[in-house]
Amino acid sequence: MGGSETRDIEYAALPSQKRFHESAARFKGFSGPIGSGKSQALCQEAIKLSYQNPGRTGLIGAPTYPMLRDATVAALLEALVKNGIPHDVNRAENFLVMKETRSKILFRAVEEFERLRGSNLAWFGLDELTYTSEEAWLRLEGRLRDPKAARLCGFAVWTPKGYDWVYERFVAEHIDGYEVVAAQAFENRHLLERVPDYYERLKSSYDARFYQQEVLGQYLHLHAGRVYYAFEREKNVAEVKVDQKRALLWALDFNVDPMCSVVAQIEGDGVLVLDEIVLSRSTTQQACEEFQNRFPEHGAGLKVYADASGAHMQTTGTSDLGVLKKFFRSGEYGVVDFRVPRSNPAVRDRLMVVNVAFERMKIDARCKELIKDLEQVAYKENTQVIDKDRDPKRTHLSDALGYLVWQELRVGEKVGERGKRLI
Repeated sequence: MGGSETRDIEYAALPSQKRFHESAARFKGFSGPIGSGKSQALCQEAIKLSYQNPGRTGLIGAPTYPMLRDATVAALLEALVKNGIPHDVNRAENFLVMKETRSKILFRAVEEFERLRGSNLAWFGLDELTYTSEEAWLRLEGRLRDPKAARLCGFAVWTPKGYDWVYERFVAEHIDGYEVVAAQAFENRHLLERVPDYYERLKSSYDARFYQQEVLGQYLHLHAGRVYYAFEREKNVAEVKVDQKRALLWALDFNVDPMCSVVAQIEGDGVLVLDEIVLSRSTTQQACEEFQNRFPEHGAGLKVYADASGAHMQTTGTSDLGVLKKFFRSGEYGVVDFRVPRSNPAVRDRLMVVNVAFERMKIDARCKELIKDLEQVAYKENTQVIDKDRDPKRTHLSDALGYLVWQELRVGEKVGERGKRLI
């Protein structure tokens, strides 16, 4: 299996498992439905890396200690015994030593990720990554630094659980050094030979949505009560470029942390979202400076959108609207039109207009936080009230987009709840 020691292993890898093991990525993942051989892939990869890194230390982790003990470690020990691989287990300190290579494998629950700081690792592998925090994964990335390792590698296996951080990091963002292998439903011939009706039984037991996620391994939206239910990543995300002949549209949600805004243009009866600006603990003045940094000049004009509170709110010594007007006096953007209503539209009406607009809206893939908003912002359970407490980063960019869409694409002349004119 490589390194200074070799050993034959009884393991008939499925096609997706084989691709996973052959991947040379520094960080790699195996995504698949239940019954797709994820646990076996995790254990075999751990054994392989312990032989490729003789005398070095690796780590196997799971979200909680009971899961680690009852599932992950049990599966590894079963594979070692089945293949006659000599090893010593230290149950008191939760590690084992591979006798042929003197490699050590630590067993750790990662729910308390602060405890993951410590010595260098040659490799690590995590089970059920979608039930693990991103902070735990990042802590382990930081520990992957053994200078004597022959093959540094971090890997994980999981069943999809919506458009969460695992999806963003491994599937959506195409981060350098990352690779994911997706197992296909019904691929595990070994399982089907033993239990031919395995998947049919599950189909009769699960509801349609749960069956799609758990058995077919599909990535579904996290929340059934999504606010922006009409947004679809496959339909609405595409490369968008600035048209120098069209006015720029800049929509802000005034908030100190984070200060959020989106930049867009209108094409026909549709919206093209070019970019997002997300600044931590910033002022309106700093937001203006960042906008100018990204879009230094644009003679075709500029329209600025915000909610009605911008005329009165103060993140600095004057109103936010006043800061905007003062900043754009210099003329690099031609005529600047400030489209800030005296009163806001009803939230329900604004959301309806935005959901309709997704039929003719394209959003550039660089707008990662906006896309997360549109996929994750949800109503509180059994209500029509937006849940703004679940994640403080959410709702701000989608609100900014909503101010713009309401002004540009709604039907009729009404502006604000009381029909007031724009400022």
